[in-house]
Amino acid sequence: MKKSGFLQGAFIATASVIICKILGLIYVIPFYDIIGNQGGALYSYAYEIYSIFLSLSTVGIPTAISKIISEYNTLNYQHLKERAYKMGSKILSILGIICFLALFIFAPQIAYLIKGDSLGGNSLESITLVIRTISTALLIVPMLSVNRGYLQGHKFIMPSEISAVIEQLVRVIIIVLGSFLALKVFNLGLDISVSIAVLGATIGAFISYVYLKYKIKKNKDIFKITKKESVEEKKVTAKALFKKILFYAIPFVLIDIIKSSYSIVDLFTIVKTLTNLGYSAIDAENVMGVISTWASKLNMIIISISIGITASLIPHIMPSFVKKDFKDVSKKVNEAMQILVVLTIPMTIGLSFLSYPVWNAFYGYDQIGVSLFSVNIFIAITLSFQSILVDTSQIMNNTKLSFGSLFLGLLVKLILNVPMMHLCQSLGFEAYYGSSIASIISQATTISFLLWQLHRKYHITYQETVKVLGKTLISCVVMVAILFGLKFIFPITASSRLISIIICVVYGLVGGIVYFYLMLKLKAIPKVNKLSDVKNLLKNN
Repeated sequence: MKKSGFLQGAFIATASVIICKILGLIYVIPFYDIIGNQGGALYSYAYEIYSIFLSLSTVGIPTAISKIISEYNTLNYQHLKERAYKMGSKILSILGIICFLALFIFAPQIAYLIKGDSLGGNSLESITLVIRTISTALLIVPMLSVNRGYLQGHKFIMPSEISAVIEQLVRVIIIVLGSFLALKVFNLGLDISVSIAVLGATIGAFISYVYLKYKIKKNKDIFKITKKESVEEKKVTAKALFKKILFYAIPFVLIDIIKSSYSIVDLFTIVKTLTNLGYSAIDAENVMGVISTWASKLNMIIISISIGITASLIPHIMPSFVKKDFKDVSKKVNEAMQILVVLTIPMTIGLSFLSYPVWNAFYGYDQIGVSLFSVNIFIAITLSFQSILVDTSQIMNNTKLSFGSLFLGLLVKLILNVPMMHLCQSLGFEAYYGSSIASIISQATTISFLLWQLHRKYHITYQETVKVLGKTLISCVVMVAILFGLKFIFPITASSRLISIIICVVYGLVGGIVYFYLMLKLKAIPKVNKLSDVKNLLKNN
């Protein structure tokens, strides 16, 4: 195992997340064909609720452990970091059991809150079954997460990300093979098929956990600080260490809950609002499935970039913060944002432009899916920037800023979600655009507030990032203009998936070549693409 620098860590983590999301996208094609829109809605019900309970069961401890390990490593406190890791593991094992029991026991009541008395679509019994099935993952995932936090805190990014790929690969195999055999071969019904699919989360997490424990045990000497490096450690009681873990952890769980609450707002408002506006229950559930499951999987292609950056950001900003080196903090934050600007904006615009062939390639043609995805994909930009900035403020222990900015955004979401659906319909647009627009506005509000506060409190400046943003937008405008011209030669509508894939490849190559050519000409590629880092990474791993 080799330690990774900031850019190397970001490269590894981003590559891992992208691989996982590609696996996620690949399985979506057959899985969608197997279970359809109704099954997709049922699948999303389970995962939306599971995400809330997962946040409760981990209470931010994995991220807290990553911070504490990084902090104590910087101070060369060997015994304290090991005590923190063991204590965090015990806390999570208890919380995982409690949250599993709560979700399993109260699944019927949760199912009723989701569906209410609406007729048609999935039954309350089916929703209850899939929620209870996925609750078993809460017995494994928290322990898996704390071990990843332990490795990342030591800047060992590679084994942590390999475990994520293993987890996703196993999960995908179970989702596709299990649901196919259950529904198409043994005719066990849609609810059983989806239950088997969500069980993949539990099995994948277990196998990944076994792998990580093996890596940690095999390389236990690497984690020790040498006698030459060691210093006299301050005395910290178990109670004080417990308080420190909670002090670092609780803000992260509150942040995760608020982030998940965006989806919960959709979960409890979209179906009811759309049915009140004249949509059928089946169409309303289709919209819910598109937003929470099918479109979000495509959005994750872009969001995965910010996830990868964050995994490397925590163990590298924390030492700078401990040393009060805010100049280096500003440098790393700007590097992270410039990576996002250069990659997420053109990818989002390109996917929106190609919404018809992209959707057709993965799911087959669906009018609601195509039109909704063309707008919903822009959430990927705002969510990526929001995640990076919130995590940055939290790494520097500014809980009030992290929590306050997210709560502000959630408040905007709560206020706008239903009115925006009504407004869209009154303006002659489809009402279901309103939810996505409300999410974009609310996340943009959070981003604006965070940028202002980080500049005011830590003197982080954004001049270079703004310059890169301006040149990126110019390049994107030219790229879109050329792609519009290409439509007259090579139309983007197609009836078959094969033709849709070819269209996506052709337009992607043309758009990518035009975009990066202009960015190079404008000297807009930021100094974050250090080939030496990539070469060293490949050499060391």
